[in-house]
Amino acid sequence: MRVLFLGDIMGRAGRKAVIENLPKLRSEGRFDLIVANGENATSGAGLNPDHAKAILGAGVNCITLGDHAFDQKDMLSFIEKEPRIIRPLNFAKNAPGRGVYIASDKRGRKLMITQVLGQVFMKRAFDDPFSALDEVLRRHPLAGTVQASLVDIHCEATSEKMAVGHFCNGRTSAVVGTHTHVPTADAMVLSQGTAYQSDVGMCGDYDSVIGMQKEEPLRRFVTGMGKGRFVPAVGQATLCGLSFETNDQTGRAISAEMVRVGGCLSPTS
Repeated sequence: MRVLFLGDIMGRAGRKAVIENLPKLRSEGRFDLIVANGENATSGAGLNPDHAKAILGAGVNCITLGDHAFDQKDMLSFIEKEPRIIRPLNFAKNAPGRGVYIASDKRGRKLMITQVLGQVFMKRAFDDPFSALDEVLRRHPLAGTVQASLVDIHCEATSEKMAVGHFCNGRTSAVVGTHTHVPTADAMVLSQGTAYQSDVGMCGDYDSVIGMQKEEPLRRFVTGMGKGRFVPAVGQATLCGLSFETNDQTGRAISAEMVRVGGCLSPTS
């Protein structure tokens, strides 16, 4: 199975890049399933139902969220009706929606997708991601109930992301990091067959400060004072992600490659 995971879709520029590039990318890459993180797709904070429908309509099979999962209040009810959108497993015990989705490709092969939030340097004290993952991975073992599986670890610290990668090594097909909006150069297949990248980056305008127009972040860094709110940058976006291929018999990854398309970052795949 060949899977593409797209990093945090950032505002209008990110949505436009995904919607315009995905049909060609799917065709050229021969991807069986596509997953994307959409927690910043609406004005850089959350995801509203209309934008979710547009992203799914463009060919994304599942959307993961993150710590901004419910910044757009309509998502509180919409996520209950749309199983293809998942919130983090450990967001809150009574949070609406689900933390797991199983997608099927045209051949009937199943990909389990789940997401957890990290705890290090995050604004809220979320529940333990490791125990939450352990329960799900026991329930959906590779080459058992599913042919492949994907974990989105959404957090600040690369060390915590790496720890999740090694915790899941051999138990899931891929562990992908999101949240920091900056792609790391460590795409690899771990020793027991799990594709891994600490952060796949964002789908957004990189002529920015992690997807936001530069002026207000710069002002706050330089002066220590804010004057306005952060606004997503609207220049040409780069679509960033990770593609991985799995062995149908074992569910383990046999390749992991960074994907960059368009914008100001040079393509590497």
